[in-house]
Amino acid sequence: VTSTNTQDKVLREVTISDIITVQELANRMTEKVSDVIKKLMMMGQMVTQNQSIDQETAALIVEEFGHTYKLVNDNAVKQITESLKNATTKKELIERPPVVTVMGHVDHGKTSLLDALRKTHVADGEAGGITQHIGAYQVKTESGRMITFLDTPGHEAFTSMRARGASVTDIVILIVAADDGIMPQTVEAIRHAKAAEVPIIVAINKCDKPAADPSRVRQELLSHDLIPEEFGGDIVCVEISAKAGTGLDTLEEMILLQADVLELSANPERRADGVVVESRLDKGRGPIASVIISRGTLKVGDVFVAGSIWGRVRAMMDDKGNRLTEAGPATPVEIQGLQSVCDAGDTFQVATSDKRAREVAAFRSQKKREKVAMSHAKTSLDSIFSKIAEGEVVKLSVVVKGDVQGSVEAITDSLSKLATEEVKVQVIHSAVGVITENDVNLASASDALILGFNVRANAQARTAAERDGIEVRYYSVIYSLVDDVKAALTGLLSPDFEEKVTGRAEIRQVMLINKLKIFGAFVTDGKLVRNGKIRLLREGVVYHEGSLDSLRRFKDDVKEVTEKYECGLTFDGGFSEVLEGDEIETYEMIEIKRTLEDVKKAEKEKARLAKIAKEEAEMEAAMEDE
Repeated sequence: VTSTNTQDKVLREVTISDIITVQELANRMTEKVSDVIKKLMMMGQMVTQNQSIDQETAALIVEEFGHTYKLVNDNAVKQITESLKNATTKKELIERPPVVTVMGHVDHGKTSLLDALRKTHVADGEAGGITQHIGAYQVKTESGRMITFLDTPGHEAFTSMRARGASVTDIVILIVAADDGIMPQTVEAIRHAKAAEVPIIVAINKCDKPAADPSRVRQELLSHDLIPEEFGGDIVCVEISAKAGTGLDTLEEMILLQADVLELSANPERRADGVVVESRLDKGRGPIASVIISRGTLKVGDVFVAGSIWGRVRAMMDDKGNRLTEAGPATPVEIQGLQSVCDAGDTFQVATSDKRAREVAAFRSQKKREKVAMSHAKTSLDSIFSKIAEGEVVKLSVVVKGDVQGSVEAITDSLSKLATEEVKVQVIHSAVGVITENDVNLASASDALILGFNVRANAQARTAAERDGIEVRYYSVIYSLVDDVKAALTGLLSPDFEEKVTGRAEIRQVMLINKLKIFGAFVTDGKLVRNGKIRLLREGVVYHEGSLDSLRRFKDDVKEVTEKYECGLTFDGGFSEVLEGDEIETYEMIEIKRTLEDVKKAEKEKARLAKIAKEEAEMEAAMEDE
């Protein structure tokens, strides 16, 4: 910071990002917003304080006020972000607890297993609200080692975090009921776990029930490329009963064994980074974030960046509600001190200073706003027809969710039968259960519609659908669903055009008036219409195609001349190569909307004719051979 001799004005180095608002620029220069707007007006730009200007314009303004500037772009911010990370040597690494996520089908015992492992009863409300808010907790095994469990709403949140680049989970426990086997949501959980490329441990629950059949579960796993150790594979299967408390020690042993194989380690002496599990706004405490620390040690007073939000750790609590002064690797904590609420799945990093944290957060926030502004509207049945005219839509993508598997299969089959050579329905995902946020994310990525049959969207899915502009349609009658999709597909079909002859006339005289050729004609059939499409026929052969430029009866211009009347006319473009005796045929093109039934009939007829032609060709070939 320097000062001039003639005035006490402080000159500053102003950091300018790719795009900056007028008000933000004024704040960084500590100048009045009105003065900055005046300078811009003098440069020919009429702007308000909330409008954005580019780097070059902002740099000129900064120089006008006598300050210096520093341009910040993507690469610069990446360098700042990289500088927040510490290099770690192998000597500094120590063992850390594994982070485990439990996934599975509804009512297969996921919550009961989590309760049994931490010896509490979340479902009965005995654990209070703090554990459920954090969404993660630690369990101390009999050997003294710790395991961190991630208590997510299911594979939807698991995938949402992974979609943001946050690979927080080390091991997935897939829970399957021994008396029920692998169900649709179990299959979905398997897909998500495989996509995350993390080890899977199968916990076969409810083994204390009379109808339990663990061997059946192991057999069903084979059809999903999960080969149990008993069959020579690498998938560990543990038989447990969450209700009776049997097999839990073995499960914990298998988790720790898998953690040893993974060689999980971290440096507790470096600056902390991690992943935001959940974030919310508390009326009494302000923005709250639940964080799992991946590396380093987080301390009260640390300045951090979480996504596009920065803050300072004012208070920190563990999963039991106890206040902490510091937390090490793989520890779930709840922190206060954010400037505003961040997103679940955002990466969390401790910064070296307030300035660095603000720079990174401001740049990310700007990029986020640009992304939202540039996001395109998603598909809806109402918008399809406008897209067809521009040739954008070639197929209709849908996500189907139903109340029972039979309904889902029936809907999927019905939709597949609607397809033709020109248009088709693409069912990108079909499953049983409520419409979840994961379904909305999938529809958003695939530009698809969501069709719900006797099911509704949950609160998170409704919020996500509204945010991303995804259309969710609900049905209770399968015929209504199919009819709506059929109507959308019908709109995708290009229309047919049919020619209709509207009139005929005969050229009886060719006149030259003021060097302009006028043709006298007699309407023999139908009518002639001014600007209507015509063909000029000479001895039955089409000689010219165009339209009528003018049409007269005596000295008056008229719009049309009907049958048995005479008229004078000229052709568009000054066409004059007309002889007495030529005929005029007027016509119009009528648009005929095609239906799926028409297309399918045409396809069948085409296939029938192709078959006949093939048979005739084979017969001719056989006769030639004879």
